[in-house]
Amino acid sequence: MRLILWIGIAQSILFLGHGLLYRTLVSFYGVADPVKLWTLRVSLALLSISFIGSSLLSSRFANLWVRALYILSASWLGLSYLLFLASALGWILHGLKPLFPFPLNRKAMITLLFGIALAGGLYGFINASVIRIQTIDLPLPHLPAVWEGRKAVWVSDLHLGHVRHRGFAQRLTEILRHPNPDIVFIGGDLFDGAKAMDLSQTVAPFLRLRPPLGTYFITGNHEEFGDRTPFLEAVRSAGIRVLDNEKMEIDGLQILGVGYRDSRNQKQFQAMLRKMEIDPKKPSLLLKHVPSDLEIAREQGISAQLSGHTHRGQVFLFRFLTSWIYKGYDYGLKRYGDLLVYTSSGVGTWGPPLRIDSEPEIVVIQFKRRN
Repeated sequence: MRLILWIGIAQSILFLGHGLLYRTLVSFYGVADPVKLWTLRVSLALLSISFIGSSLLSSRFANLWVRALYILSASWLGLSYLLFLASALGWILHGLKPLFPFPLNRKAMITLLFGIALAGGLYGFINASVIRIQTIDLPLPHLPAVWEGRKAVWVSDLHLGHVRHRGFAQRLTEILRHPNPDIVFIGGDLFDGAKAMDLSQTVAPFLRLRPPLGTYFITGNHEEFGDRTPFLEAVRSAGIRVLDNEKMEIDGLQILGVGYRDSRNQKQFQAMLRKMEIDPKKPSLLLKHVPSDLEIAREQGISAQLSGHTHRGQVFLFRFLTSWIYKGYDYGLKRYGDLLVYTSSGVGTWGPPLRIDSEPEIVVIQFKRRN
């Protein structure tokens, strides 16, 4: 029922957005020919259902045609969002027409706005493929001397699936090996949620990751839409250890990993942390997909938390939404009392394979002792 409700809401929004785009094209370009109007209606109607339709297909089938359809529909989703913004701005400027000291050519104006939107989309596609390396110092109290100067890599939100798959995993593996990290953390949404493809083959390149202290994984929401077992089996087949609501200790550093679903409930999350018996005299690092319930982590004496999930909004204007939802902890290194929080923008994309006002990143963490 929740899936049906989500599909209904999402498809309604897509219908409304494409409806505005249709109204803008007809009005600003003066389309009156019945054949052109009919063609435009049918084309936009099909485009409006393409993303959800291809998403449902890709959840059950994995072949070249389904993948191509998904990539095209996801790309159109991003472009149509930008064209929607251009259309909305066009109507606003048209309404302000009496305030302009010069004649406003409607057709030229909307053509310019659409051109800017398409140029922004092209930039977004390119920007999403250029991975940045973000280096941060993470000062932890009571850090053992053996951890001073050690490096970890935090990478989240790869979204391996029909858009980014084995080839992206191979490229990413080479990048991850370059900083020579002592330990690697993968912060959830490793997969895009589709089980139809060969999951083990997709993540097989990670077998080449051999950091001295190991590679560790926690689940994100895209691994837990349904049965997470196939995803966890694929992760383990790549030599990656799953931290499933548990604590481990390496050379005096407590590393805690919680799954997305089990940590959503505040009482359950609090109970899990208490059960782990965190030693306040030792540094602790919490891996949690979503940067939420920070007060619980702080109250349990955790030194630092690594999160992802937000994509920093991924596309234009959504950064303000994620900042509001996560109270400013949607990106970057921040302090919540004694708790240090780093939220990554992630390295992949979900939905539109583009990034505007957000950059894909891998985070290299250098451990320091905090006085």
